[in-house]
Amino acid sequence: MKRLPSIKQLQYLLALHEHQHFGRAADACYIGQSTLSAAIANLEETMDAQLLERDHKTFIFTPLGEDVVRQARHIIEQCEELADFARSQGKPMTGPFRLGCIPTIAPFVLGEVMTLCRERYPQLQLLLREDTSDNSLHALSEGRLDMVLLALPYETGALHTEVLAQDQFNLVLHRDWQDRGFNQDINQWPDESIFLLEREHCLTGHAVKACELEDSRKVNPFFATSLHTLTQMVNNKLGVTFMPQMAINSGVLEGTELISQPAATGNAYRDIGVAWRPTSSKARSYQLMTALIAEVLQSKCREGK
Repeated sequence: MKRLPSIKQLQYLLALHEHQHFGRAADACYIGQSTLSAAIANLEETMDAQLLERDHKTFIFTPLGEDVVRQARHIIEQCEELADFARSQGKPMTGPFRLGCIPTIAPFVLGEVMTLCRERYPQLQLLLREDTSDNSLHALSEGRLDMVLLALPYETGALHTEVLAQDQFNLVLHRDWQDRGFNQDINQWPDESIFLLEREHCLTGHAVKACELEDSRKVNPFFATSLHTLTQMVNNKLGVTFMPQMAINSGVLEGTELISQPAATGNAYRDIGVAWRPTSSKARSYQLMTALIAEVLQSKCREGK
């Protein structure tokens, strides 16, 4: 019988790749460093291949080692799904489901998603993670998430994506500024008058594109880290901003002197959708979760709510 690597060896390999340090990887696996080193050496012997280049104190993964890590990650993911499938007796929407979401959607949607999941799928353990699009999609590709709720378009590679709703962008300004010409062509607005989020938040890129902002001088050099900060800057009459309909429907402007109105372009919006790995065996659960999220978004993104 052909000698094959064990699941434990592959898990050790992935831990070493993640931590890039034998001591930290061993701690993460709750084993001694010598045990980890021996396991990796045995794995190389089993595969008859060099996975690491070593010198006295450091190491790097060989190109083949990087390829093996990618394959190992897929194998471990399939093993985890197999175990989950067996524990749930093959029933969808049972057991753990790891949902990632970007910060400009999470506060307005995830609470209701969690509530509906508890009502309809009591055997589901919904695990939520809020992070940027890049980090969430990376975690999804590595099998650390099952699905990501994000704004589209966005580069998702080989992942499967579905658009579930359109979220309109609205101009938000102080009520005292209604006669300052912000209903005119955006590129005629005063320089540095538009406040936006940090560029790691895809909301900024989507807003700039959707609202046809071509002159970068109109954007203030200050970039906020949250919609709450944007609200405070505009409420203090320092400029204007663009906010998605779901945020306004959720009451982010309550208690302020701010008003919202349609963007001057009249058709400025971002698509809200989900992404998952097409190779996963949880297809039925993904379909049911997608339908549930779409139901929530239908209400959250409704204009003039």
